[in-house]
Amino acid sequence: MKQGLYDPNMEWFLSEEAAAVAPLLAAFDAAAREGHITHAADRLGVPQSSVSRRIKTLENTVGLSLFQPVGRGVALTPAGRELHDRTRDLIRDLDDAIGAVRRHADPDSGVVRFGFPLTLGPVSVPSLLADFHRAAPRIRLHLVQAHGAALADMVRDGRLDLAVMIPPPVDLPATVLGRQPLRLHVATAHRLAGRDTVDLTDLADEHFIAGPPSYHIREVLETCCAEAGFAPHIAFEISEFETVRVLVAHGLGVALLPPAETPVAGTATVPVRGVVDRIIGLATGTRELSPPAARLHEHLTAHADRFRG
Repeated sequence: MKQGLYDPNMEWFLSEEAAAVAPLLAAFDAAAREGHITHAADRLGVPQSSVSRRIKTLENTVGLSLFQPVGRGVALTPAGRELHDRTRDLIRDLDDAIGAVRRHADPDSGVVRFGFPLTLGPVSVPSLLADFHRAAPRIRLHLVQAHGAALADMVRDGRLDLAVMIPPPVDLPATVLGRQPLRLHVATAHRLAGRDTVDLTDLADEHFIAGPPSYHIREVLETCCAEAGFAPHIAFEISEFETVRVLVAHGLGVALLPPAETPVAGTATVPVRGVVDRIIGLATGTRELSPPAARLHEHLTAHADRFRG
């Protein structure tokens, strides 16, 4: 008979090596992710010596060196990289399983990891979350604000339970909450400030203030301008949209952005023909939502009118 742990119902064996390794994987995973033994210990809430001892035991069990020193930290060896590639999802699955059991035991408490984009935040999202907190005060929210591609990656790999994204990625389940218009932002003294609408061709000689190329709004700007027959001249590139509006107010350029949720002195907005509204979606991962996350999802979709531009 094969040596190890045997489940007579499943006819499945757990080798002696696997049985010995399982309790050590959390320390291995933390050190691999942090690249530092002390940081891994802080993450796990245990002494540094405990992490070092567990990693050493794991190396002795598998008969291979898994880490090598790099400066003041550590890096995975080729064998360590292969082991981490094969086991990191196991650690996350185990953590998810334990968390799910606990959350199902008490659906009115727990943690929900929620993300929302940089173009939302000052009014709509905080007010929605405040209403949710009043209705479910024992549910804790871990909030992340980032650009769309980063939010999508965090939902895909499980770091976020759900996120508002504009637009939502096609590979994730999403509920449409509304639409976000894009407007030309100019200084109040700009030649176009008093116009009812402008054509993209009116902007061929303008200097633009824009987000990084990875931002969806930047992609929209470049695509629309290309269709109008010119490439936009990007004078300033910055990731903070509120700062973009301030730079616009100082006359340093124009910008294509959604209308601000709070007024920005010195700026005016003008609709641009040929630029369509963006879809606002509430995206989730492929795993079933925990009861607290499902409750937040229900709250946001029930108040989707607050997202409609």
